[in-house]
Amino acid sequence: MSAERRPRAGGRHASRKRAVEILYEAAQRSADPVELLGERVGSTDVEPISDYTISLVEGVWARRERIDELLAEHAHGWTLERMPPVDLAVLRVGVYELLWGTDVPDPVAIDEAVGIAKELSTEDSPRFVNGVLGRIGNIADRLRAVL
Repeated sequence: MSAERRPRAGGRHASRKRAVEILYEAAQRSADPVELLGERVGSTDVEPISDYTISLVEGVWARRERIDELLAEHAHGWTLERMPPVDLAVLRVGVYELLWGTDVPDPVAIDEAVGIAKELSTEDSPRFVNGVLGRIGNIADRLRAVL
């Protein structure tokens, strides 16, 4: 999908949150999130979608296998299937930003994911998200070196 100029739809926090919502909705509907995103971008019935939301959804989806491998490895005691779907979407965006978000400092990627978990998920989710992303963040430089 091309990221032609669209009206700005909020800041990066809003873009991250919107990406999580799209990934979550796609998972709930067993749909391809990039196709769902395409429907939303082409619709006049929804709020404009930012270029950053588009890049997050497309980036997460393109790298989902590697992201999910890392989550499975670092979410001690949790399988992906057992994770709340919102938390999984938050974690996927967080890992994407940690490893492929070249202009996002690691602490910002983690803090943003924790903040979105506070907004969208359960009381325990922010601590869980922080723990998983913190473990991945500790080795992010090594992981980026082999990507």
